Amino acid sequence: MAKKTKATEAGHRYDARAITVLEGLEPVRKRPGMYIGTTGPDGLHHLIWEVFDNSRDEAMGGFADSIEVALLPHNRVRVVDNGRGIPVDTHPQTKVSALETIMTTLHAGGKFGGEGYKVSGGLHGVGVSVVNALSVYAKVEVHREGGVYLQEYERGVPRARVKKVGTTDFHGTIVTFEPDPEIFKEIAFDWKRMVNHLRNQAYLVRSMRITILDARAYAGKEPLTREGAPDPAPYLHARGIEVPSMSFYFEGGLRSLVAFYNAHQKPLHKNIFYAARESLDDNVLSVEVALQYVDDISSRIAAYANNIYNPEGGMHITGFKTALTRTVNSYARKNNLIKDKDENFTGEDVMEGLTAVVSVKLREVQFEGQTKAKLGSVEARSAVESVFSDAFSAFLEEHPDDAKAIVGKALLAMKARKAAKAAKDSVLRKGALEGLTLPGKLADCQTRKKDEAELFIVEGDSAGGSAKMGRDRRVQAILPLRGKILNVERARLDRMLANNEIKALVVALGTAIGDVFDAGKLRYHKIIIATDADVDGAHIRTLLLTLFYRHFRPLIEEGHLYIAQPPLYKMVKGKEVRYAYSDEEKHAVVKAWGGDAAEADAVGTVEEGGEEEAAPADKKEPRIAIQRYKGLGEMNPEELWETTMNPSRRVLKQVTIEDAREADAVFDTLMGTDVGARKTFIQTNAKEATLDV
Repeated sequence: MAKKTKATEAGHRYDARAITVLEGLEPVRKRPGMYIGTTGPDGLHHLIWEVFDNSRDEAMGGFADSIEVALLPHNRVRVVDNGRGIPVDTHPQTKVSALETIMTTLHAGGKFGGEGYKVSGGLHGVGVSVVNALSVYAKVEVHREGGVYLQEYERGVPRARVKKVGTTDFHGTIVTFEPDPEIFKEIAFDWKRMVNHLRNQAYLVRSMRITILDARAYAGKEPLTREGAPDPAPYLHARGIEVPSMSFYFEGGLRSLVAFYNAHQKPLHKNIFYAARESLDDNVLSVEVALQYVDDISSRIAAYANNIYNPEGGMHITGFKTALTRTVNSYARKNNLIKDKDENFTGEDVMEGLTAVVSVKLREVQFEGQTKAKLGSVEARSAVESVFSDAFSAFLEEHPDDAKAIVGKALLAMKARKAAKAAKDSVLRKGALEGLTLPGKLADCQTRKKDEAELFIVEGDSAGGSAKMGRDRRVQAILPLRGKILNVERARLDRMLANNEIKALVVALGTAIGDVFDAGKLRYHKIIIATDADVDGAHIRTLLLTLFYRHFRPLIEEGHLYIAQPPLYKMVKGKEVRYAYSDEEKHAVVKAWGGDAAEADAVGTVEEGGEEEAAPADKKEPRIAIQRYKGLGEMNPEELWETTMNPSRRVLKQVTIEDAREADAVFDTLMGTDVGARKTFIQTNAKEATLDV
């Protein structure tokens, strides 16, 4: 049975009068990108977040304490909460049920008039109606005031009016939807993405339990709902039906979240700073900040407004950074920890090694764009700045050992910044003297039109030689790198620029690096990493990806970075030549040429460019010769052009950043100094690895 919450208490008016209507639903299907950002994977998952946000808002208001999100067969998703239940009485303006009004009208919800919610993370009431419009099927079941009410929809259009279908002792809402394949080309929900997102939500709302179920593969006869009970519970498990599930419940709040982010880091101080203040003004209802410094050169700041993650930050982060820089400088000056009277820590200095979470809750929240990537509410800046400045000043005074470690980290960062600036200036000055700042090993292309220019970063002089001879000189540039570049995960800029291979790459790109990085000065539209198909090649590729992610991330975000896919096999039968990019493709070619799978397996692989012949079934048929490429240097220029560089035939994989925070954690784990964490990651993900043995 559902735990009693404020939903059953008197004095909370949440009925049809609390629902404000602003406009109709028609534009959504015509321009879905305006409402969910994209119809790709991000937009698909955004549907879940929008429905979940409504349930989460009930919990933030104290009306619910449990939410369940389940992936069901046939691409359906169900979100259940034990809140008050959506009102079902007739709305005075629309003359239909408040439930139907909310589900079929944009900007209709309890988040405008101030009576339904004080704090809301929803998209100004847009969310659930947009989900309905972009779903081929949706159903809402409401348990409220002793009755069970139901309405179903097809692409946002109600099948019938809201009807009462039974009685109940519970309270809450069940929303089930199936994304429309006419809108979403691929419907594939990512379990890991859901777990990461919903785990964070559990950290942000104390004492809220979130259960996640993956029942997509369930094909049994047991029902996937429990009669008359929206109380979230892993009822599939209760029936003895085993499906993947996760459940989250945290009482530590933002402190627990910071500790989670730093699980594989070495903290520089024991105490995790935490500050919170409520009712700052008419709009800012609360500010929460938690932080801890670790032994790293990167910073990690997670920003939330009304529990919505803001990947681009916004006003609350501006206020936080301003207060952090001022407070650390003030403490260091007061305690004579900065020796140079004319020197101050910059924002870059005090951010190094910082893990922080900033969360604000506002009555009227303003985001820049429908996907809520950046907070635009100006009052959040001064509120965060005031709350954090006072509390962090007190923290430094009360914890002198922690303060010493924090200031010491900033002093180290300041010294490194000065050294890096000197190294960077030296590189830029030297580059300018060399003419067009191009390194000698770069074989540049002839065109000066960035949109058609490509830069191939190849492994070794041998591959570089073949690529230079086989390329299209007009548009393709070649930069060979010797050996494995420096692991930049924990290297400062001065040490990086002392590495000849990294220095050559920085100069060739033309964007500069560090605080003077300018993506607009990139000299090539495509940057293509081309390494060998072996362990060393994979290592070099990982080192290069780490460099681009940490220091040239805008180039990835703008879609400039690619990975070449050279073939694994060259196959010859008589005068016919084919290339295979996988063992499966090799088997298919052998079969097409009259062989079978057994013969293809018998062919095997031949090292160092050698060849082995498969005996044909028919002695009169030409024999099949197969060459296994272990490196690009084994290819002659014509082969390299035909398979890897020719735009009409090559295969390129574009590098993207789907989840920046998760990518950051993976780079930390794989390229950092925590050997135990790296070992655990490898053991956990070993089954997904592609081995070259």
